[in-house]
Amino acid sequence: MTTTHAMSARRNGRQATAADLTPLAFSGYAHFTAMQVRDGRVRGLDLHLERLRYGSAELFGRALPDDRVRLWLRAALDEAPADCSLTATVYPTSGEFTAAAADEEPALLVRTAPPVSGPPGPLALAVVEHERFLPSVKHVGEPAKTYFLRQAVVRGYDDAAFADRRGRLSEASIWNLAFWDGSAVVWPAAGMLGGVTMGVVRRQLDRLGVAQRLREIRTADLPGLGGAAVMNSWTPGIPVRRLGTATLPDAPDFLRLLHRAYEAETPAEV
Repeated sequence: MTTTHAMSARRNGRQATAADLTPLAFSGYAHFTAMQVRDGRVRGLDLHLERLRYGSAELFGRALPDDRVRLWLRAALDEAPADCSLTATVYPTSGEFTAAAADEEPALLVRTAPPVSGPPGPLALAVVEHERFLPSVKHVGEPAKTYFLRQAVVRGYDDAAFADRRGRLSEASIWNLAFWDGSAVVWPAAGMLGGVTMGVVRRQLDRLGVAQRLREIRTADLPGLGGAAVMNSWTPGIPVRRLGTATLPDAPDFLRLLHRAYEAETPAEV
């Protein structure tokens, strides 16, 4: 692998051209997965592939074969540093605002960039009412996430967390939420995108014998909890000190547990 950290993009395994990329600059009908590659390996690779299959089935009615996706991911990583960020975006070749042809197969754009580890925290999150369209699909074209993040920063917060119309906390702008109740990791029950890092942590917590609960969490419930964190492809856990007007206690053991579970996952070669 080379040592350069320059961003690069490949379409269906070949270097992307301006003609390939220009239509995507004006299109919002696509889905993606984002991962951190370390030493050429990825944690939760099976979950990333599952996410791409599911998103393609929902948006396009068909998915690219896993072996072809892995081949194109490897082609990008062969020209990237051992440590990098990788984003794989699946999109229709016919573009949006059109009906798909019966034999249309989606295309895959793979972008590599410098590695990211996320902010150190602790974070303060504003709570706003918002429900994502097709929350189970990691789709593009979501201005609400950046809009609410920027509005939160203007109000003195670091980012925004979402509550649905029933007042249930679901997720944050680009993060999953996790809580600690003193004896178990608590995951919010609401419509959301199930993150790959979240999936890795959950299955490893099971293997470690750590109790987990799924429950509806509203802002009124926060004072009774023992800690909170956010996670995404950057990191398995950044502490949250404030959610809306509620202050949450420091929970270093909880954060260590999340990181321990994540690190217990064996990274896979693409």
